Order: sequence, then structure tokens, then C-alpha cells
Amino acid sequence: MSGDDKFDAIIIGAGPAGSACAYTLAKAGKSVLMIERGNTPGSKNVTGGRLYSYALDLLEPGLWEEAALERKVTHEQIMMLSKEQSVKIDYSNPAYNLEGQIPHSFTVLRAVFDEWLAGKAEEMGAMVACGILVDDLIEENGRIVGVKAGEDDMYADVVIAADGVNSFIAQKAGVFGDLEASTLGVGVKEIIELPAKTIEERFNLKDGEGTALLILGCTEGIHGGGFLYTNKESISLGCVFTPTEAAENGRQIHDIFQDMKMHPAILPLLEGGQTVEYGAHLVREEGFRGIPQKLYKEGLLVIGEAAGFVINVGYSIRGIDLAIVSGIAAAQAIISGKAPGPAYMEQLASLKLLPSMKAVDRYFDLLEIHRLYSTYPNIATDVFHLLFTVDGNEPPNVKKEMLKILKENNLSVWQLMKDGIRGVKSI
Repeated sequence: MSGDDKFDAIIIGAGPAGSACAYTLAKAGKSVLMIERGNTPGSKNVTGGRLYSYALDLLEPGLWEEAALERKVTHEQIMMLSKEQSVKIDYSNPAYNLEGQIPHSFTVLRAVFDEWLAGKAEEMGAMVACGILVDDLIEENGRIVGVKAGEDDMYADVVIAADGVNSFIAQKAGVFGDLEASTLGVGVKEIIELPAKTIEERFNLKDGEGTALLILGCTEGIHGGGFLYTNKESISLGCVFTPTEAAENGRQIHDIFQDMKMHPAILPLLEGGQTVEYGAHLVREEGFRGIPQKLYKEGLLVIGEAAGFVINVGYSIRGIDLAIVSGIAAAQAIISGKAPGPAYMEQLASLKLLPSMKAVDRYFDLLEIHRLYSTYPNIATDVFHLLFTVDGNEPPNVKKEMLKILKENNLSVWQLMKDGIRGVKSI
């Protein structure tokens, strides 16, 4: 391709961020090329699979009604596990799913959702090219002007890096360097097929309803947790934890995940299911404080997970919605005709992406408490065992027994208070 065939924008990566950007630009009449290294959009992606629907409505009002979604989430659950026991909190709110209004959130399968969203961008006029690996950037006088893929040179006014967590493109451009291992988690996910009726019976759901379950205490004390999402005819089960801590503890990722699957509270939910997908993926773990200082240079913008737009607050994990919003922000910056870099940062603020991440930044301090991943789940299950056990004997003194539980778990009352204060400060 010659410089005469220049695009308004070349987007590298056809995930939610890239496709949302391509959709918005193409809708505004811009010429867009979106390059995806996988054979199809979504084929290289692994995720827990939940989308907060406001982002899709921001992209195009009403688009959610035809989107490739799985189940609307009607049950928010948190489960704490000790070796054999479990405690589960279930929250439901009909206001999230009122008739005639867009549901609050949906479970999704990335391979299906990403291909659908890229297809919508294509319908708008974007060119989608799959199975192409971008080898390098083309830079002239300090400005990014295109990309190299094999023997092809492709040019654009703006190149957009939407190539995921360890952005090769942003690093090539010198926007930021290699990510430090301590800032990353590794996520392992399995898709397990089950009949829709079985899923609905096991999770007490009606047709079309879904559950989002987050799990603490499943990583053997290693910083991290698990998740389970119900899809139409499958379950997305996974866990995310710090690989460096796993190595320090001499544990293999697969073994930790397998132990979680075999837990008496998890296994019955999967019984009879067939694994149809298994994958692993790096995950940004630092939230707002992990966003690189620079997200652009002349001729280049960085969006989505490549820019560090992931929120994990312990009870909720967000990424797909932030990716879509960042893609819209980049597109609107380009459409505005202003200098794309500064305009992109303005859009990230006005669309409330950066303010939202900053608002929950202190949760990171809470999640740094290691006792959250072993001691507190153990204490929770011990306390419930104490409260619910009836064996014909005189009931024990609850206060004394609770102090005994703290001692057995090597936790003093003072340390419990300190963690409580730290928790309150973090929110």
C-alpha cells in the first residue's frame, strides 16, 4: 500500500476497545482499517465475560437489543471458601432489570461478542482485516504515520493501539516500557457447557437471568480470587492471582485452579458439564495507579486494556465497559479535529472513565491485605459453623468461641481492628 492510500485511522486489535473506536469513527465518515492478528475478532481473547451495558448504550442507544449477549445479571454473589466450607452472599435488585429499560449488565462470551461488535463496525464502513500481525510502526520526524505488516506498509493520520494488556505497539512507540511482573495477575478461565435448564436450576434463575459470582479464599492465600459467570448454555469459571506469589509458594497455576474446581461448594455447580475452552491471560492489577503516565504520542493513541483500563474492587471486575468507553473517547478526539492526544485525555475525563477509576483507587489498598485471601474466608466459615451447629449440647458462649476462632487463625483483635480501619479508609 502506498502513502496515497492513507486511512484516517488504523486500529490495531479488534477487541471491544478497537471495535468501539472503529464503529464511532466509521459512523462519522472516517476511513478506518482495523487489524486483528487472530483469525477472527475475539479468537485470541480470554475473559471472565461481563459487560456493564451503559457502555454499549453510549456507543449506540438501543444497540444492546441486537447484541451478542448471554444472560442479564440478576444475582450478584460473593462466596468465601475455606478448605471444605463456604459462605455465600447473594444480592438481587429488581431495579437493575426493570421492564422497558436496558438491563444493568450481561454475561458475555468474548469470542462471540467481539466478532459481533467488529461486524457492527464493519457495517458502519470500517475495514476489518484478520490474521495479520503488525510487525512495526512507521515513524517520520517523531510522528507515527503508519504500520508495517510483513511486506505491507499502511499509512494513517492516527494509529490506535488496542492490542491488549502487554501492548507491543505502545512499547514500540516508546509511550511506555515493559510492564513489571508485580503489577500483573494471571487469569485462568474455563468454559464449561451445560444445558440452559440445568444452569437455571442450579443457580435459581429464570430464563435469560444470570449470576455473577466472585470468590475469595480459593487461591491458597495468594493475592487473587475466583469468578463464575453463567452464560446461556455454559459457565465461565476462572481465577486470577499473582504469578510471582504462586512461584514463591511453589504452586502451579493449573493446580490452584483445579483445587478451586474440586471444592465442595464449586464442583456440584459444574457436575455433568463439558469443558470446551481453556485459556490464560495476563491482567492488569493496579487500577488507576497502574495507568501509564503517557497514553499517546504524536500520531498514536493507546486505548482499552493496553492503557490499563481495568477495575477490580473485590466485589466487581470491570474491563469490557471501560474498553468500549476508551474506544469511543479516542474516536471522538479524532473526530473533534483537535490535537488527538490532549483531546483523547479530555474525552476520557468527560466520559467519566478516568474519574471512575480514580474514585475507587483506594480499594487497591484493601486488596493488598493478604489476610483477605485466606484468614478472613477461614474465619467467616468458622463463625458460620459456630452459629449454625446444633448438636443437642449446651450452645457455646459465642464471644469466647469467636475469640478462640481468631486465635486459631493467628489473628489478634487488634489486628482485626487495624484491618477494619484500613478497609473503611479504602472505601
